[in-house]
Amino acid sequence: MSVVELVLVCVAGFAAGLIGFLTGLASVVSYPALLAAGLAPVAANVTNTVAMVAVGGGSVANSVSDLADDKPRMLRLAVLALAGGAVGSTVLLLAPGDTFERIVPVLVGIASLAILLQPRLRALAGERTFPVVFPIGIFLVAVYGGYFGAGAGVMILALTLVCTTMPMWRAVVEKSYVLGIANLVAALAFAAFGPVHWPAAVAMGVGGFAGGWCGPPVAKRVDQDLLRRTVAVCGLGLSVWLARVWF
Repeated sequence: MSVVELVLVCVAGFAAGLIGFLTGLASVVSYPALLAAGLAPVAANVTNTVAMVAVGGGSVANSVSDLADDKPRMLRLAVLALAGGAVGSTVLLLAPGDTFERIVPVLVGIASLAILLQPRLRALAGERTFPVVFPIGIFLVAVYGGYFGAGAGVMILALTLVCTTMPMWRAVVEKSYVLGIANLVAALAFAAFGPVHWPAAVAMGVGGFAGGWCGPPVAKRVDQDLLRRTVAVCGLGLSVWLARVWF
């Protein structure tokens, strides 16, 4: 990979960090950027997972005070994220590469539809809580995050808004925390056993950390509804493009 390509990957990482914090769909930017840089699908996925740890690190580092006010809850979420991320990364490493290529379009499509439906899911939340469904859902999304990750942040955000009564800003903070841990445990597995492209992972990680750090202040100024719709449409387009492997 050339120096120019690494710089472009770093820029894509910054964009992914910002979009990841605002919408939870960082991998819709970062994953295709790695494909465009010449990485094979599975190598792009594991490299992306390793790099996206930095996004969670940047956003969480800028939200420590918000997370520290309920340590027992944060511990429970960490356990669920660790377990789910471990299961998901194991499935990816054991599954054949061609199987992964064929399921990617479906995963990206589901992630993009989740963004489009996010306002409706928020409206369904009301004052109701779902103390049993919520932890099960967090575990399952963490499994998905460890396996692929595109849209996992959106799914966690939607699940939190539907199953709890916490405000949007708090749900966004917890989303970054849970996804960061799930990505971390998956990244450790991929670093040991997966085909990580380390120059690309480092370049994207540097950009991703900066993007994640800048996410909270930018979120106060960006039209999130417009951004949500734009990313969803792009994600659906990406899903259609990736579906060419079916033919």
